[in-house]
Amino acid sequence: MSENRQPSTRGSRTLDGVSDHDTSEDTRYEAVSSRDARFDGAFFFAVETTGIYCRPSCPAVTPKRKNVTFFPTAAAAQGHGFRACRRCRPDAVPGSAEWNVRADVVGRAMRMIGDGVVDREGVPGLAGRLGYSARQVQRQLTAELGAGPVALARAQRAHTARLLLQTTGLPITDIAFASGFASVRQFNDTIRRIYARTPSELRTESGTGAGPRTALVAGVPLRLAHRGPYAAREVFDLLAAEALPHVEEVLGAPGTRTYRRTLRLPYGTGIVSVDERSGGPWLDARIHLTDLRDLTTAVQRLRRLLDLDADPYAVAERLGADPELAARVAARPGVRSPGAADPVEFAVRTVVGPEEAARLVAAHGTPLDSACGTLTHVFPEPAALTAHPVAGRLAAALATGAVRLDPGADRDEAERALQTVPGVTAAQAALIRMRALGDPDVVPEGAPDAEAWRPWRSYALRYLELDPAPAE
Repeated sequence: MSENRQPSTRGSRTLDGVSDHDTSEDTRYEAVSSRDARFDGAFFFAVETTGIYCRPSCPAVTPKRKNVTFFPTAAAAQGHGFRACRRCRPDAVPGSAEWNVRADVVGRAMRMIGDGVVDREGVPGLAGRLGYSARQVQRQLTAELGAGPVALARAQRAHTARLLLQTTGLPITDIAFASGFASVRQFNDTIRRIYARTPSELRTESGTGAGPRTALVAGVPLRLAHRGPYAAREVFDLLAAEALPHVEEVLGAPGTRTYRRTLRLPYGTGIVSVDERSGGPWLDARIHLTDLRDLTTAVQRLRRLLDLDADPYAVAERLGADPELAARVAARPGVRSPGAADPVEFAVRTVVGPEEAARLVAAHGTPLDSACGTLTHVFPEPAALTAHPVAGRLAAALATGAVRLDPGADRDEAERALQTVPGVTAAQAALIRMRALGDPDVVPEGAPDAEAWRPWRSYALRYLELDPAPAE
């Protein structure tokens, strides 16, 4: 479906405003028949006669219903032996908005797998963070998603490998380990199984639209896909207003701006940049890393900051029905609720304020090995701030794990823990929950608590913060 086409009534959203995309297979087949891009990432379909799986908006000829099987994840389709379509690239779709809405173990697990926890810590590490046994996590994910944590992580590694093969000139052996594979053989076997080509054949394939191959020093060029309309101006206005000197910057004039920032990552540091202007349903970005093993994590943190996995259709359907918000929603399609690239950093900045945060960077920030323009530091780690008169107690709680803000953190527990930290107000705890933990349904203290806005109250507040009508 063209992004400018009005959404059809197929797969209407009926579950408390959440995009459930209707569980009936007949409705899913209607979405496939109409090439409805609203459903990309919500489910995948595979064609028995070709052995290929696709996204719902695939431009290929619609297969006969009797030959189609539906899967909740790309990993499930891969696990049943289907290969990724070369035309629609189903592995590159926006993530399901469901994982940000859901606070249960499956939603938390998906957020952590996206952040690379399985690659770094294995299934036992994932299970430990969730507070379940590895067997329980395996059973719950397989029952609901058709694939366990290893298969889900493997699908993500394969996507990262394809990205590096087609956008960099790195040796294939380096790409195998940078993508998180344990061996080159495992890498080769996975790529052949998922893409039906060897890594070398995948590398020579043209038409990716991602630009020429680059050396590591030039960074990895990316197209960060999003679903539906994207109110980039409003997002970049917020990023510009909040930019922290030496850690973040926004360059250029409205409409053509570039946001750049530093990141502290599991294996090293990085600098990410993303452009406001876009030529399609994506944002152009570039990621520079000191260790390519951090690519998946860096991409996911940038996606969370920019709220790229949101479902603007579900948000508009729910909030647009409210008389107080209807005109604002109609005037500003695709408004997002930005998250945080570094949840710990955001929490500290929220408590100390922008001016003190700038002083903390100057006094305690970690210098980059090589400065890039005005970007010179990554934000200080909590352990370096425990003696600070304002941020010290929060920093200590973050350093010891008494407060957890990682992608899989339990949001209710995190907010309760934040409220027990001296110096952290209830309003600040709610804001940290909204932004650092990406909760789409938060109402800070003092804000209107409209039940009719559930589960998109964070988005409702964004609309209320903006002018009623966008600037010309």
